[in-house]
Amino acid sequence: MLRYPAAWGAISICLLAVFLILCADSLCTHAGGGGSSYHLLEDDDDEDGGGDGSSSFSFSSPRATPGELAFGFYDRTCPDAEGIVASTVRELFLADSNVAAALVRLFFHDCFVHGCDASVLLDRVSGGRSERDAAPNRSLRGFGAVDKIKARLEKTCPETVSCADILALAARDSLVLVGGPSYPVLTGRRDSARSFHDDVSIPSPNATHAMTLDSFARRGFTERETVALLGAHSIGKVQCRFFRDRLYNFAGTGEPDDSLDADMVGEMRAVCGGAGTAPMEMGYYRQGREVGFGAHYYAKLLAGRGILRSDQQLTAGSTVRWVRVYASGVRGEEAFREDFAHAMVKLSALAPLTGSAGQVRITCSKPLG
Repeated sequence: MLRYPAAWGAISICLLAVFLILCADSLCTHAGGGGSSYHLLEDDDDEDGGGDGSSSFSFSSPRATPGELAFGFYDRTCPDAEGIVASTVRELFLADSNVAAALVRLFFHDCFVHGCDASVLLDRVSGGRSERDAAPNRSLRGFGAVDKIKARLEKTCPETVSCADILALAARDSLVLVGGPSYPVLTGRRDSARSFHDDVSIPSPNATHAMTLDSFARRGFTERETVALLGAHSIGKVQCRFFRDRLYNFAGTGEPDDSLDADMVGEMRAVCGGAGTAPMEMGYYRQGREVGFGAHYYAKLLAGRGILRSDQQLTAGSTVRWVRVYASGVRGEEAFREDFAHAMVKLSALAPLTGSAGQVRITCSKPLG
C-alpha cells in the first residue's frame, strides 16, 4: 500500500515553496510577463478533446507529498551534501554519459514502488527476493554510481545522508547534464529497511496508453503529467529485446507493428539483426547518434518512430493532445520543460519516509542491523 500524508496543511506549504522556487527558476509565469508556454498552446488542440482539461499545471490530489521534507535539510549536518552529489554525478557522466539515463530510470523505478525510499537499491536479505530481482528491474543500471556517491558522503558526513535523497538529487543532476531543466529537490527522505519484490509494478514496454495512464493515475498523476514524465525517454537507449517483437510478427499478425513507420522498421531491424560488437540498442537521437533531453521525442512519436510500443501508444488515444503540444516547435519545447520540471517535483514527493520512520543506511544495498 502507498503511504498517504497526514497533514495536508503542511503539504500545501511545501508545495507553495516549491512553486515559488520554480518561479525563481523561470519555470512559471512572471508577473506582467504574459502566459506560460502552455497557456500559449492550450487552445491549439482543443478539437481533440481528452486530456485533463485543466488550464494550468496542478499538483492535484497527489498520493503522497513532502510533509517533513525541506529545502536544505542537510545545511547543518552535511552542508556539502548536495555539492558532493552533483560533482560526483558530473565526474561519472564525463566518464560514461550513459550513467545519466541509468540514474533517472533507477529513480523512477524506486518511486513507483512504495514511494521514493531507496528500496530498489537493496540486495537480497536472508535469501528473500529483492526489487532488483523483479522482471521490470533486472535491466536497471546505476547501482555502482549510487555506491560511489554514498561512499564519498559517508567519508565526509557519516550516517547522515540517506540513499533515497541521493537518488532524488542524482536524478535531477543527471537530467541537467543531458540538457534537461533544473528543479528544486526537497530532502529529508529516509531509507526503507526492506525491499518489496512482490509489489513491483512498472508500466510494460508494450503497455497500451490506457494501461500506462492507469499505472500513473494510481500514483496520483494526471494524463498531462504522465505524458510529460515519459519525455524522460528522450535520453538513454533501449535494448532490442524490449521492442524486437514489434518488428516481425507483432501480436501474431505475421507483420510488423502497423503503428511503426516503414522506414523505422527497417532501421530497427538493421540494429537488432546486426552481428559483431555493435550494441543492439536504439535511442531517440536528435541528430546522428546524439542523445539529449528534449521534445524531439514527441515529434518522433507523431512520425511513427516510437521505439517502445508504450511510447508510440501515446499517439493512440487522448494523450495525443499533449504529444502534439510538446512537439509544436519552440513553444512546445518550453511547455514540455516546464511541465516536466513540475512533474518531477511531484514524483520526488511520492510517499517519502521522514522523521523517525525508516533509517539512514550506511551502504545503500544493505539495511541496518
